Amino acid sequence: QVYIIQISVGSHQWTVKHRYSDFHDLHEKLVSENKIDKNLLPPKKIIGKNSKSLVEKRQKELEVYLQTLLVKFPVTAPKVLSHFLHFHLYVS
Repeated sequence: QVYIIQISVGSHQWTVKHRYSDFHDLHEKLVSENKIDKNLLPPKKIIGKNSKSLVEKRQKELEVYLQTLLVKFPVTAPKVLSHFLHFHLYVS
């Protein structure tokens, strides 16, 4: 399942597409390098993982996760997060 997340920074808006495993990898790096709360990422769910309602709920949770990270790093996002959000393509 690929999650399509809308990103807004100032007047710039774009979408990024990532699997849950990409979010998990990002989170692991942020936890070890930037002391992010390990419980911040929504948990992986196995049962009914492809149901439409679960996918929509997970997408909203992942959007909240990213918004929380951006609030935590208001001036300069860690390189791994900037790359994940494709800042290098959209923000100068």
